[in-house]
Amino acid sequence: MNAAAGTVLAVLLSLVSAAGYALAAVAQARLAAAPSTPSGRGALRALLARGQWWSAVGLNAAGALAHVAALHYGPLTLVQPLGALTLVAALPLAAYTARRRVTRTEWRGALWTLAGLVGLVAVTGPAAPGESLTLAEALVVAGATALLIAALAGGGRAGREGGGVRAGGLGHATASGIASGVASALTQTLTAALALSLPGGRPTWWQTALLAVLISAFAMGGLLLSQTAYRGGLAAPLAVVNLSNPAAAAVIGVALLGETFRAGAWGWLAAAAAALVAARGVVLLTTGGPTPPHPEPEAAPEAGPTGPAEPTGPLTVPPPLGEPALSNLAEALGGTLTPVREAEPAR
Repeated sequence: MNAAAGTVLAVLLSLVSAAGYALAAVAQARLAAAPSTPSGRGALRALLARGQWWSAVGLNAAGALAHVAALHYGPLTLVQPLGALTLVAALPLAAYTARRRVTRTEWRGALWTLAGLVGLVAVTGPAAPGESLTLAEALVVAGATALLIAALAGGGRAGREGGGVRAGGLGHATASGIASGVASALTQTLTAALALSLPGGRPTWWQTALLAVLISAFAMGGLLLSQTAYRGGLAAPLAVVNLSNPAAAAVIGVALLGETFRAGAWGWLAAAAAALVAARGVVLLTTGGPTPPHPEPEAAPEAGPTGPAEPTGPLTVPPPLGEPALSNLAEALGGTLTPVREAEPAR
């Protein structure tokens, strides 16, 4: 296959990947907004029992496979920016399923976020191919990431309890993107281990199995965290997921793999500017979308008739019966009324 055909195929596969990720995000957002979706204890069990959840998992897997195939046929500098089209595709899909129009503010936020994401991807790629993590480095990264995700998830939960549904969603979305980015870095380490080219020597079978377990845990954790994030809406959490994922991978690459920003110091400045542009887009997406529904407090049930009904108006006391009324009552009963002699007081 020549270079031109490979580039065209890479573009098509990238578009398929973006569509798969967008459809999965819309399915997760609809599932999160469903009134029958429980929260708290039993939420995970109920989620795993829903067919819509597994449809979203399958769409995410299809998007990941298409992304890997696109990287096989095209360069990273082409495939990664096209992956940012997930947000642009998800906005009209979500609006269509909700039977509304995408607001002008949402489109502006999407374009700002897309520009910032493309800028970050353009300058944070490695100037030369980096090495994979050693097993010790992979374990350190996994432990530190687990603590960071726990802190972000705890902060997001506190934000929800305090009434900040969108703020809590962004915290979970950040944790989701970081988990997915670390899963990608660990996948690179697992690939090197299977190819017997892992730095530090050939790993044992249990070390390879441990890497596979960690990758599965972070990948599934990222999905579950994004599912929780979409309770506050779709656009802003999806934008944060797409931003924090490559950012986490870039931090690992710069800190541990000897990678650097392109263009040296100017690359750092360009990355900072791109991050500000993307942050502006997230703010627009947070304020420009529809307000997520808040559950209304349930009305207190009406009390049943546990006793005699209380009067609602003034009481009317009938007048005492006089002697004429007593005589008429006696005639109606067919007899006479004999007055009862009062008892004498005891001596």
